[in-house]
Amino acid sequence: MNELLTHLEAQVASAERLLANVGAQTEAIKTQDVQLLLARLGDVQNELNIRKRLEIERDRLINAAAVRRQVPVDSIDLEALLEGLPGDVCTRARALSAHLRTTLQRVAQIHSSNRVLIRQELTFVDHLLRVLSGVPQAGYSPGGWTASTPRPVVRVDARA
Repeated sequence: MNELLTHLEAQVASAERLLANVGAQTEAIKTQDVQLLLARLGDVQNELNIRKRLEIERDRLINAAAVRRQVPVDSIDLEALLEGLPGDVCTRARALSAHLRTTLQRVAQIHSSNRVLIRQELTFVDHLLRVLSGVPQAGYSPGGWTASTPRPVVRVDARA
């Protein structure tokens, strides 16, 4: 098999694992499963290390193509890498490249959503801690005045 196809297939496999991991993070956040979230975070870190290795390999392929064509590295794109290869290899490489782009875009979207979910969870925890400790919370009263210092909650109904 062609070295470029092997590389692209490894990139796609890694991106799909990353997508599965950030998807699992979403579920862990929604169910407030801290242990699962931490485990998935470790999986994401491992996958990012694999992706670093793949990026080094990608750079090697691009540099080799630039030397072969005697052009600057930044002028090498997928089409330049495909130059002179059989049609079936080119078709497969383009399909893998498109799939890789789509998968990485989806990873970015889910990761961004996860960040929002985590921020919401932390804001809620911060609010609860302020209420329980009696620390003033910034804001205004219904009448428009700055809220006075709240009294600490003496009892909390944990059943709610």
